[in-house]
Amino acid sequence: MDLSLSDFELEFRDEVRQFLKDKLTPQLREAGRKRASYIQEFETSMAWQKILHAQGWAAPSWPVEYGGPGWTAMQWFIFENECARENTPILTPLSLRMLGPMLIGKGSQAQKDRFLPRILSGEEFWCQGYSEPGAGSDLASLQTRAVADGDDYIVNGAKIWTTFAHHADWMFSLVRTSTEGKPQQGISFLLIDMASPGIEIRPIVNIAGEHEFNQVTFTDLRVPRKNLVGAENNGWDVAKYLLEFERFRVASPEARRLLKNVRDFVDHEATYCAAPIIPELSRKLAAAECLIDALEISEMRNVAVLTAGQNPGPEASLIMARQADIIQQVTELGAEASGYYGAVFQPDAVDVGKNAPAIGPDQSLTLMPAYLSYRMRTIGGGTAEIQRNIVAKTVLRL
Repeated sequence: MDLSLSDFELEFRDEVRQFLKDKLTPQLREAGRKRASYIQEFETSMAWQKILHAQGWAAPSWPVEYGGPGWTAMQWFIFENECARENTPILTPLSLRMLGPMLIGKGSQAQKDRFLPRILSGEEFWCQGYSEPGAGSDLASLQTRAVADGDDYIVNGAKIWTTFAHHADWMFSLVRTSTEGKPQQGISFLLIDMASPGIEIRPIVNIAGEHEFNQVTFTDLRVPRKNLVGAENNGWDVAKYLLEFERFRVASPEARRLLKNVRDFVDHEATYCAAPIIPELSRKLAAAECLIDALEISEMRNVAVLTAGQNPGPEASLIMARQADIIQQVTELGAEASGYYGAVFQPDAVDVGKNAPAIGPDQSLTLMPAYLSYRMRTIGGGTAEIQRNIVAKTVLRL
């Protein structure tokens, strides 16, 4: 694989750099710099999406006919790397990276016409209703029921760990429409209007003190049958298709950003505090960079698949598992390097616009919050164990 940039790609890189210079306001830069999670806070993410949408760059993986930019794999990678280099905010993936590609591949024409333009513009925001209080990694055991009643389904049950449900206009959800046969055979895929009567949202605050997650309860909720994606009882296949897009993400630029944060802190301590760089820490930083280089090559292969109009396939699980391991390794180095600075809980200093003074150097501010936040990377979107099982079964044929 030739990784050198052509003249066209160099020109595109310059275009991206000029765009970021022009469009990144001081507040957006602050929000990007202070982000210590794989999720951007909602208001900033949507503000950045509107800017990207106006440029035609909000959905790099979408086909041109649905509003994608028509980039090559290398253009997409250049864009992701330049955004990470400038610490831009990131877009919440639920609508753009997960539901949109699924609707393009599996949705009816009426569903594409109704939802895709509003997803792209940010006019409507989506959350995901998969996990339940009694069904997380074993998703096939979900119990939320949808019973047909004329032109509607009546839905009862609960979903949990629902990211940004308190902001969402719509939810894409898995529900049980049959108890016959294997558990996977009785699941359907529904699109749910979050403004409908019968929905209750309860917040879940994480260990970093942030409200990203929620529990959502359905009580006699009516959902029009036209909001069914695919055939009734075939939602498992639709969900697997969507999960291929969820599980594949370009994470090496994010890993490099996190690693740079650690290096910046280490350099600060060595320069201003005359602190020696521990040889073992230096070795670990170098080893992490080598792992990120290897991850980048794997990601580029899958980016090429997407830009050719194909879905990521089971290899997405392999990449997701490695991404999670590497990013956790990098954030562990950040926690290790931060030392006693990492023991201070200072959420006000991380919040955008509060301007609360940080305890310790600015370079240490996000190291411990990032370590805490990225603990869930080997759980969210399917545990690391599940990803490895998928690789063993569908890639290695074990």
